[in-house]
Amino acid sequence: MSIRVVQCWDDGVVDDIRLTELLRKHGAKASFNLNFGHHTAMRRTGWKYEGVKEVWCLARSELISVYEGFTIANHGYRHVPPARSTLEEAREDIRKGRDSLEQHFGCPVLGYAYPGGSFDEATMALVREAGHIYGRVGRWVDQVFPPKDPMSFFPSCDFKDDDFLTKFESVQQRGGVFYFMGHSYQFMNEADWEEFERRLEYLNAAGVEWVELPDLFASRA
Repeated sequence: MSIRVVQCWDDGVVDDIRLTELLRKHGAKASFNLNFGHHTAMRRTGWKYEGVKEVWCLARSELISVYEGFTIANHGYRHVPPARSTLEEAREDIRKGRDSLEQHFGCPVLGYAYPGGSFDEATMALVREAGHIYGRVGRWVDQVFPPKDPMSFFPSCDFKDDDFLTKFESVQQRGGVFYFMGHSYQFMNEADWEEFERRLEYLNAAGVEWVELPDLFASRA
């Protein structure tokens, strides 16, 4: 039984350079959820993952080359959780994020990932109003597709979850879509990169079909 696999990665960080090279090597399609307002003329950093690893945002001039061949999605202009903002602030951040990415990359931006996983009914309405066809939530469910509402689209798991392959095999048995997400700054050492590459190899050996996230919803239109 053919399994469709989709994946997405957040925040537009320097580790995405190595990640995109690895995904190209294995023919794995992916979406990258970007906060265009965080990308400036120079690479910049402002925090450490788990208090140890410094996280660097890509420079704006790097974006087109790093993400060539991949799908771009909106993660808000400045990663402001919309459900914690006023309605107008959230509307502005969502719209500005999408418009800026479309202008920079010269292609439609159809997906949205809620910053911090923060969302509610009002936010979902804003995401739909801005022209997105789905909104990704940062919580896991067993059966991801089709979602009850495309504006609350839940993944299967994180790419580093210990039960990643168990969840994939569960989808493999019943058929459907396997959807994982991540942040490339979560790769802490060479062992993490090697383990993820083994997972890509496992999925490919299982004969999966790598699918672009927007295409899932376009096929239902």
